[in-house]
Amino acid sequence: MMRWAWGRLSHVDNGLASVALVGMALIPMIEMLLRPLHGKGIDNASVLVQHLGLMVAMMGAVAAERNGHLSSLGLGTTLSAELQAKLHAGGRAGAAMLSGMLCVASWNLVSSEMASGQTLSYGLPLWWMQGFLPLGFGLLACKLAWRSIQAPVWRLLATLIYPLAGGVVALNMDLQSLPLSFGALVLLALLFMGAPIFAVLGGLGLLLLGHEGLPLAAMALSHYQITVNPSLPALPLFTLAGLVLAKTKASERLSQVFVAVMGGGPVGTVLAVALLCSCFTALTGGSGVTILALGGLLLPLLKAAGYPEQRGMGLVTSASALGVLLAPSVPLIMFAIIAKVPINTMFLAGLIPAVVMVFCLVVFGGYLPMNRSAHPSQTAEAVLPVRGHVAATVWRAKWELLAPVVAIGSLVSGLTTPTESAALTAVYAVATQAFAHRELGWVRLSECLSQTVQLIGGVMLIMGMALGLTNYLIDAGVPDIATDWVQSITQNKYVFLLALNVFLFFAGALMEIYAAIVVLVPLLLPLAVSYGIDPIHFGIIFLANLEMGFLCPPAGMNIYFASAVFQKPLREVVASVLPAVAAIFVGTLVLSWLPVLVTGLPELIGGH
Repeated sequence: MMRWAWGRLSHVDNGLASVALVGMALIPMIEMLLRPLHGKGIDNASVLVQHLGLMVAMMGAVAAERNGHLSSLGLGTTLSAELQAKLHAGGRAGAAMLSGMLCVASWNLVSSEMASGQTLSYGLPLWWMQGFLPLGFGLLACKLAWRSIQAPVWRLLATLIYPLAGGVVALNMDLQSLPLSFGALVLLALLFMGAPIFAVLGGLGLLLLGHEGLPLAAMALSHYQITVNPSLPALPLFTLAGLVLAKTKASERLSQVFVAVMGGGPVGTVLAVALLCSCFTALTGGSGVTILALGGLLLPLLKAAGYPEQRGMGLVTSASALGVLLAPSVPLIMFAIIAKVPINTMFLAGLIPAVVMVFCLVVFGGYLPMNRSAHPSQTAEAVLPVRGHVAATVWRAKWELLAPVVAIGSLVSGLTTPTESAALTAVYAVATQAFAHRELGWVRLSECLSQTVQLIGGVMLIMGMALGLTNYLIDAGVPDIATDWVQSITQNKYVFLLALNVFLFFAGALMEIYAAIVVLVPLLLPLAVSYGIDPIHFGIIFLANLEMGFLCPPAGMNIYFASAVFQKPLREVVASVLPAVAAIFVGTLVLSWLPVLVTGLPELIGGH
C-alpha cells in the first residue's frame, strides 16, 4: 500500500504539468469563443496561460528527470561499467548542488515579488505561480541527489546534504574570491561526467554573476522571463499536436498520400520519403520523433522499391532533420522569440528554403536514384498499402493534411495570436484523432501529455539557463567586441557568410539546438546585421546549419535515434549520413548567397 501511495505521489509532478498543459490549450479556445459573444473573455487570459507554461516547464522538468530525459553530454562507451557508474554519481551529485543553488536564487526572486502584492487573474497572487521556480529546482536537486547514491540509507542523507550544500554556497560563499578558471574546469568536468546540461549552464551563469558581485537571482529572473514569454506557450501546444499525430496512424495515412502522389518506383519513393520526413518533423517538433514514428515504416518501403538499405537509412535519418525550416517547427518559433521577429514572417520565410534543402539532399546527397529501371524486390503496396485512386488516399488523410492549414493559416491570416493558433491546432489534432478516426483514447492522450511536458520541461531548463548566461555576455559587451574583431578581419559580406556557415556547422555538432539558439543568436545577430544581413535571412541560415548538427556527433541526436530504431552500429549510421551532411552544407551556402530565396515570399505577401 505504501509503495502504491509513493508511486502515485512521485508522479504528481507529471499530473500537475499535464493539467496545466490542458489549461493552456483550453483557455485560449474559451477566450476566442467568448470575445465575439460578450466582448471580453477570461480576465488576463494571456498572462495566465504564460504562467501555466511556467508550471509546465518546471514540473515537466522534474518528471523528465525521473524518466531520464534530461539532456546530458554522456560518457564514452570505452569506459568500464564500474567507472561510468562512479562518474555518473559524481556528475549527479554536482548537479544536485548546482540545482540547490538555483533553488535559493529562485527563492530570492520570489520573495522579492511577494511584497509587491501583484495578482495574476481573479485574485490569484502572482507569486503562487512564481513559486514553482524554487519548488522545481528544489525537487530536481533532491531527485538528482537521490540518484547519485545506490545504498538506501546513504541515499536519504545525500538527498538532504547535497541540495543543502548548494543552498549554503549560494547564501554564504563569496564567489568573487573563486578563480573563474577553477570554477569553469569543475563545471567542464561535471559536464563530461554526465551532469545534465541545464545544471552546467546554470552553474556557469551563477559563477559569472557571483564573480562580478551581481545578485544570483538574476539567473532565476532570466529563466522566469523566457518561460513566461508571450509567444512561448506555442511551443508545448504545437508539440502536443505533433505527438498526437505521431501516436496514432496519422503517419501511415500521410505516407500513403505521399507515395500515391509521387509514385511507387524508386524515384517516387525517395521523393515521398524525403518530403514526408520533413513535413512530419515540422508537425511533431522533433526530428527524433519522426525517426521513431516513421523509421520502421519507411525503411522497409525504400527496400521494397529496390533501394539499398544503408542509403535508405541515411535518407530517413537526414531527411528527418530538414523539417526545422517548416512551420510550425519548434526551433523556428524559438528563433523568432529570441530574435524578436514576427513568427508568421518566419513561417513564410522558411517555405522556399525548406524545398531548397530537400532538393539539395536528394540531388547533391546522391539519394535520388539515377537508374529509373531498378527492379523493386516487392511492390510498395505490400509494405504500405495504398488503396484506390490518389483522390481516395488524400480523402482518407484529409484531417492530417488540414492540420498545417489550421496551424499556419490561422496565424498568417491574422485571425489568431501565436498562442491561440497553437491551442487551436492542439485541440484540432486531439479532436480529429479521437472522434474522426477513433484512434486516441484517454490512455494514449495521457501518454501524449506526459511526453510533451517532459520534452518541454527539459528544453525550457536549458533555454532558461542559456538565456541567463547570454544576458551576462550581452551586458559584458561581448557582441560589440565580436563585431569589431570580425570586421577588422574582413569587410566582405560573402566571406563573412562562408565563415559564419563553417562556425555554425561546428556549433550545431557540439551544442544542443535550443541552447545554441538562446546563446548564439543574441551574440551573432548584431554581427550579421552589421554586414547588412536581414535578421530573417540570418535566422534561416542559422537554422539550416543547425539541421546538420542533428547528424553530427556528439550532439546529433538523429544518429542515436536511428541507431536504436534500425538496430545498426553508430558508425554505420554516421557513414550513411555523410553525403547528406555535405549536401545540406551546399544548401546552406545557396541560401546564404541568394537571400531572395528567404526574403522573397515574406516581401511578396507583405509579412516582412
